[in-house]
Amino acid sequence: MRIRLALAMVTAAGSIAAVSAAPAHAAEYTSALKVKGVQYDAPGSDSNNCRTGNTKDEYLTIKNYSASKTVNLKGYVVEDTVGNFFDFTANHYLQPGDYVKLRGGNGTDSDAKNVVYRQNCNFIWNNDKDTIYLYKPSGSRADVHSYTQSGSDRDRNGYITFHS
Repeated sequence: MRIRLALAMVTAAGSIAAVSAAPAHAAEYTSALKVKGVQYDAPGSDSNNCRTGNTKDEYLTIKNYSASKTVNLKGYVVEDTVGNFFDFTANHYLQPGDYVKLRGGNGTDSDAKNVVYRQNCNFIWNNDKDTIYLYKPSGSRADVHSYTQSGSDRDRNGYITFHS
């Protein structure tokens, strides 16, 4: 876990405030939307062939953790370490506790089936390691998670849960 130290502040009277350590991802908890998990390694042999490949089996699950607020995904952006990204350009409303699976490949987006397709048959998440960024429409970070296949995927099934 990366730790970010808050700088000690000196007041006008010359006293020093306490130095606190907080996780680098602490700001993510102010967002209703978070990355619930990622199927970073699609089952089977990786093939990004649009007709016969398995990119649709690679997906990111984004969940609305708010108890009362409905959130529109329009304007949110998902990005990886090297800058591969997906913009949610259409309205997609997540009720409290609801989720959406952002899948690779081509398909029809469906609110009823909680799925949005990237309409791109290239894989976005690396099988060995990567970082997932979720940005709000304002550009501020909503959530971020790094993973490694050897350190994060204990059961080696290609899926990692970040938030339950």
